[in-house]
Amino acid sequence: MADRAGTAPLPLDPRAVRTAATAADVEDAIRQCGAVLQEVGAVDGSYIEAMLERERSISTYVGEGVAIPHGTLTSKEAVRHDAVCVLRFPEGVDWHGERVTVCVGIAARGDGHLRLLSQLAQILLDPDRAAALRAATEVDEVIHLLQPDGEEDSE
Repeated sequence: MADRAGTAPLPLDPRAVRTAATAADVEDAIRQCGAVLQEVGAVDGSYIEAMLERERSISTYVGEGVAIPHGTLTSKEAVRHDAVCVLRFPEGVDWHGERVTVCVGIAARGDGHLRLLSQLAQILLDPDRAAALRAATEVDEVIHLLQPDGEEDSE
């Protein structure tokens, strides 16, 4: 477990967490993620199409019931500031044959998405943390689970 000093917390606004969302399908789930990123001022409306375009080229499913939808490289101009949103779908969404219960949408300027994806992968590929995230029903709990190692359990 490489604990990198100075790992910044994810740019996760509490207003960008939804713990009881429902979606008809992958496209609906991605549109909802994009809409939340837009609500918190991170992106303009064109980013949602870029997220759908990314999904059409390669699935953003990462395992453990989690998908990380994000835009294409050409959509950077649609991003106003880095942000992450978390939508929990308790009933699940069929994601190209996989069951997704947590979507973590990403918007980042420049190469920021690589840092965010790397941080999220470290957190979400831990089966215990992924399971806790899938079960989380409180916004504070979701935010706590998505903090980099070393930032949690400071009590």
